[in-house]
Amino acid sequence: MSRIGKKPVIIPKDVKIEVRDGFVHVEGPKGKLSRSLSDRINLEIKDNQLFVKRISDTKLDRSLHGLYRALIFNMVKGACEGYVKELEIVGIGFRAQVQGNNLNMQLGFSHPVNLAIPQGIEIETPKQTRIVVRGIDKEKVGAVASEIRAVCPPEPYKGKGIRFVGEYVKKKIGKAQAGTK
Repeated sequence: MSRIGKKPVIIPKDVKIEVRDGFVHVEGPKGKLSRSLSDRINLEIKDNQLFVKRISDTKLDRSLHGLYRALIFNMVKGACEGYVKELEIVGIGFRAQVQGNNLNMQLGFSHPVNLAIPQGIEIETPKQTRIVVRGIDKEKVGAVASEIRAVCPPEPYKGKGIRFVGEYVKKKIGKAQAGTK
């Protein structure tokens, strides 16, 4: 049996879970989320715990068992607490700011880069070199953060670019220093 799939999802008091029409709906203090549910998975709610059950023991059902448990857990956590990804900008003159519904970044290109902020995502810039992405959908928060990072990923020689906070960028030695050995 799946190690992740057999763990119950604890439902906090302020979160409501409803299963209907092949969808699971989660509502909490931060917002509402819904996801389609495979017909090979059943959900049972007992005593503020949600159990994910599979129909049979085929390879497909075993793979879906842990997946749907993890997806529902992420929905419950997102509706209750939300998710945050932080990025930092490294480079002289590199900066970002939120202007209306766009993220405006100056990253050493000949033009500023504007990214539209998707619905359900909040982006703030507490400093010019720090970007904070918030939301209740874990997948969407991660996708938006990766999209921002992909505009100017960190380069290996000076480390300039956009990186996640705490990300380690392995630096290479330059051509001039490599020849002196």
